[in-house]
Formats: sequence, structure tokens, C-alpha cells
Amino acid sequence: MRILVTGGVRSGKSRHAEGLFDAAERVTYIAPGRPADGTDPDWDARVARHRSRRPAHWATAETHDVGAAVRDAGGPVLVDCLGTWLTAILDRGGLWEASTEAAARALDLRAEALCTALSATPRAVVVTNEVGLGVVPSHRSGVMFRDLLGTLNQRVAEVCDDVHLVIAGRVLRL
Repeated sequence: MRILVTGGVRSGKSRHAEGLFDAAERVTYIAPGRPADGTDPDWDARVARHRSRRPAHWATAETHDVGAAVRDAGGPVLVDCLGTWLTAILDRGGLWEASTEAAARALDLRAEALCTALSATPRAVVVTNEVGLGVVPSHRSGVMFRDLLGTLNQRVAEVCDDVHLVIAGRVLRL
């Protein structure tokens, strides 16, 4: 079963996704965002909270090559999250001021590799942020991020068996 878990920031997505593997003996947790590095105390605290919730027997892969990590895991995987992965892609490529088309091209092959790997993985949970439900971003980079993540979420949802929307800690199966 492949499940996409989406929702707003601090909605309970990650906790729900982790709970879907409560009975799993082995899980590879793929963290595609920026690792804790001492430069942002708030981010470092968030990473520490996530790490502390994971069972000790889970393997962790901190990588930007999410497609390869899913493919190579050899068992159940939890990817948390596509929003931090997209941010890393835009950061590493210096794409925040690029055209949306250029950024989409940079994302496209990576998204294709992820979707191919997910399609071949019998048990995966992917966490993402649901953006675009509220205020319209006032900067072009925010609009680009919203649009790219919305498109990425649709692509990943196509290869998943189920989508869960988490709002205020409550889960709706779509």
C-alpha cells in the first residue's frame, strides 16, 4: 500500500504517517530536507522532535536523491516530506529567482525517478504539505513553490493507492 499524507503545517501529518508503521519491524525513514546543522535553532529543534519520535530500529536516510533512496530501501519507506525536498532542490539549484519553467525542468527528472521508485515499492508513505488553501503568496518565489509543490503532489498521488488529508490532527481519507 502506498499512501500520500498531505495537510497544512503542524497539522499532524508526520505523526499520522509514522503511526501507519506502528507494527512494522523495519522502516527506512527518508528525510530529504536540510539536516540539522546548528544554523537555525528552530529547524534543528523540529528535526530533533522528529528523530525522537522514531523507533530506534528504523533506518534513516538523509538525502536529496529520494528516488534512489526509495528504490534502494528494500522494504517499507516513509518519506517526510516533499515540501522540504522541493525546497532543497530549489536551494541547491539556485532556482528561487529562475523561471517557473526552469525550476519545473529541474524537478521533473527527480519527480519521475521518485514516482518510478514508489510504483515499484509495495509499502510506502509519503508526507507532503498542502499549499494554496490560504493566502496567495506575495512574492514570485512563493507562487512558484506553491505551483511546483501542487503539481508534484498530484504526480505522487497518481502512483499512490490512497491519500490522507490531515487537518488539526484529524485524518480524512480521500
